[in-house]
Order: sequence, then structure tokens, then C-alpha cells
Amino acid sequence: MTRKKVDLTYITNDSKRKATLKKRKKGLIKKITEISTLCGIEACAIIYSPNDPQPEVWPNEWGVHNVLSKFKRVPELEQSKKMLNQESFLRQRIIKCQEQLKKQMNENRKKEMTHLMLQYLTVGKIFNNPSLIDLNDLSCLIDQNLKEIERKMNMNQDQVETPVVEIGGETMNINGGEQAPINHVQGIDTNVDTMQNQPWSMDFANGAGGVEILPFGDVNAQIIPWPKPYVP
Repeated sequence: MTRKKVDLTYITNDSKRKATLKKRKKGLIKKITEISTLCGIEACAIIYSPNDPQPEVWPNEWGVHNVLSKFKRVPELEQSKKMLNQESFLRQRIIKCQEQLKKQMNENRKKEMTHLMLQYLTVGKIFNNPSLIDLNDLSCLIDQNLKEIERKMNMNQDQVETPVVEIGGETMNINGGEQAPINHVQGIDTNVDTMQNQPWSMDFANGAGGVEILPFGDVNAQIIPWPKPYVP
């Protein structure tokens, strides 16, 4: 469960303000102790309370003087680089809130124009008599959508690869590209010549050696479908 955002306004109730100061002061010192121990950095805290004549320091007076002396030796430009007071802190928060508001207004305007575009595509007209500013914004949104569609189409087209078929250890493009030479006919001729020159024995030809040769007229022999003859 997310924590509720604190409203940074002055607490007018005295008792509640004192209780908040006591609680926040302990939490601040705890956080400084943790970051100093975990990150190995030198840090200090000086807290002035309206009801205490002396400020509360952490870790001690010597540690505060040591950190402040190192800070004063830093050039003034570096000192003020990330230094904030209440005014500058609030100014930064205002600028950040203005940027968030502007971003949200742009998103709302884009959703409104998208609704008008879908309304026109569905019904064929736009209701409520849109102004000239609405029509200009709608035109800009349509142009952006068309550019995005074109960009995605080009991206998908670039990712499409030419299918490649591998035959006998060689590749061939099937999309009309340049085909790689495939010398399969020469290999078949070579295999036929080798078979013709092989000294086969007559026993093998007559069915010896456990090999049975079916007679020519055997109706039980399995008919092997041959491919259609090649006609040039």
C-alpha cells in the first residue's frame, strides 16, 4: 500500500506542530546516520527549534565543525550548485508540477482528438460542431498516425528475409533471386557410371545370397509409381 502524500503546509495547531517536529527530527537524524554508515560519507545536521535556545547537532560539535570547514574550502560555484533553501525548493517543485500539468494536458488533448477521429471513422461525421482549432489538431494527429504506420511498414519490410532452400549442401533462393549453381545431374551420371563398372557377381543377379527377385509377371508385386517422363 502506497503512503499518503504529505501536504507541505504550515501546521497551525501548536501541539500537533511540536509533535511533528519531534517525530521528524528523530527521523532526519536516523536517515543521516544510515546514509553516513552505508555510503561512508561525512555528513552533519544542525537543527534549530523555536523552543530550544541551543541547536541540536549531529554527530557532535567536532564533527559539525569538520564537515563545515571542508565545505567552506570548496569553491563558491560548487557550493551553490546543489544548495537549496525553502524558496528554491518550492520553486523547483512548482516547475516540476507545471511540466507534469502540461504533459497531462497534451495527453488529454490527444485522447480527445483520437475520440473525434474514431467517431468520424465509425459514424461518418463529427458531432458538437468542432472548432477550427479542433480540426487542425485532428489533422496533426492523423498525420502522426500515418507516419507511424508508414514507419512500421518499412520496418516490417526490412525484417522480411528471402527464403532459402538447402539442397545437397547448396542453397538456392526461391523468390526470383540469383540461383546458386547446383550440379546434381553430373553427380547422377557419375553414380550410374560407377554402378556400370562395378563387377557384380552372377549369384546376386540370379537371386542368391538371400535376395529374391520377383518375376516380371507377378501380380502381387508392389507397383512403384514412376514420375512422368521428361519431355523437353
